[in-house]
Amino acid sequence: MYHRVLGWPPEGPRLRLDYRAFAYAGKFHTPDAGVVVTLDPDARPTAALDLDGPPPAPVDNAGGDRAADEWVDPDDPVVAAVACNADRTDESVVWLRYVTVRRDRRGEGIAPRLTRFVAARAPERFETARIAVNNPFSYHALWKAGFADTGRETGLAERVLERPTDAAAPNDPERYRAGLRSFGDRDLSADEVAFLAERRDGDPPKRVSIPTE
Repeated sequence: MYHRVLGWPPEGPRLRLDYRAFAYAGKFHTPDAGVVVTLDPDARPTAALDLDGPPPAPVDNAGGDRAADEWVDPDDPVVAAVACNADRTDESVVWLRYVTVRRDRRGEGIAPRLTRFVAARAPERFETARIAVNNPFSYHALWKAGFADTGRETGLAERVLERPTDAAAPNDPERYRAGLRSFGDRDLSADEVAFLAERRDGDPPKRVSIPTE
């Protein structure tokens, strides 16, 4: 399993994902965005999975619907992807958006390693990486990737985490717990409530290692 940068913002690479296997599948054709993926040569192709619903309509290349730079690699299937864009008011900041992991590969810790990889490859272009999350699972996963809670929220009540691109943010237990507890007054699923109860007074998770590929 390895990671690949398809393009940084504002290059806007186009990535085809099957909506039945990936959340936010339609968000990876966004102009001015960047896309980074995790690929696994040993994974089953997405088309071989047992998926609900009709498959995406085939693209008619002759009709010009598919961009010349659209990226598809059936031999090394995409198992995760993240889109990113530059901050509108601060060109030194990159925002990570729409982190998605293939349905059959969730729970393997792929998202923290992918987002850590993005930060590791970004210092030549950006000084700070930020992401906004709306649930304790994502908060915990991003902390593994070296992000830390800022104490701020977006207008959509998403919690903002950030890190320098050239180093992990300080792994402050009190800061971790304060951000995690902020989800306590939200409308959470039973699994999220159980996760929060288990983690809210605990230590922050171990950070993932720097990717070598």
